[in-house]
Amino acid sequence: MKFSYQIKSPILLRTFLQNNDYSKKTISAIKNNGAIFVNNEPVTVRKQLEIDDQLDIHLNKEVPSQNLIPYTDSLKILYEDQYLLIVSKPPNQNCAPSREHKHHSLVEQVLGYFNQTEQVYNPHIVTRLDRNTAGIVIFAKHGFIHYLMSKVNIDKRYYCICYGQIEQEGIINAPIARALSSIIERRVDKNGKQAKTMFRCLDRTDQYSLCEVRLLTGRTHQIRVHFKHIGHSLVGDSLYNGLHSQYKHQLLRCVQVEFEHPITHENIVVVDRYKAIESIFNMI
Repeated sequence: MKFSYQIKSPILLRTFLQNNDYSKKTISAIKNNGAIFVNNEPVTVRKQLEIDDQLDIHLNKEVPSQNLIPYTDSLKILYEDQYLLIVSKPPNQNCAPSREHKHHSLVEQVLGYFNQTEQVYNPHIVTRLDRNTAGIVIFAKHGFIHYLMSKVNIDKRYYCICYGQIEQEGIINAPIARALSSIIERRVDKNGKQAKTMFRCLDRTDQYSLCEVRLLTGRTHQIRVHFKHIGHSLVGDSLYNGLHSQYKHQLLRCVQVEFEHPITHENIVVVDRYKAIESIFNMI
């Protein structure tokens, strides 16, 4: 992956890189397994840049972990360019390998796609979803892009079905911490980290409500914990009092992401138009 710049004013190359969001880790990686050229001549970060110099940065080549086993399967791609890949994840699939589910994760599926399409990239997960949550997941194609995306504000929208008749709209502002008896489960705790969730009811019946949810913070299990906290557990969520005879995973889906692209600076809006949640609500 290559980035090119035309220098506008005299500056030390190392300072230029730091000013353009190249982290110390990225600069070190470029020095070890990348290349820097000024006017087609290889240089070091100690090079003094002058006006109208042509600077070309060749990022380091990354090698995926040997613990990842690539595989090819139908991958629902919502957006792709040379920097990012955005896909739709089904329920019952991990984003990354875990102790309980070592393989067939989404990252391994993406790696298989890269191999199949002859893209020499190492996928980095930008946004994660729980195993049983469906919808949009963003991948960066290089660690440097992942670092840039970590500084980007990503507006994420979800649809969910919860028990009961929820109020029309509201904000749940309740801190979240680990549950004392579990390394997985979370709970509302005054000593936890700040967590805020905005919701809007789209439709409801006597027993259930369909909601659009927007995360104002990003805590583990945030939507699930908050909806349990207000007495409206998600349908199918066995971990947070949402057991259902028909649905064995929480009815929660990330349906939209919006952000400013870290390279092109375009406003990117990606929508997963899969209507499973709405369809289920009409049948439940």
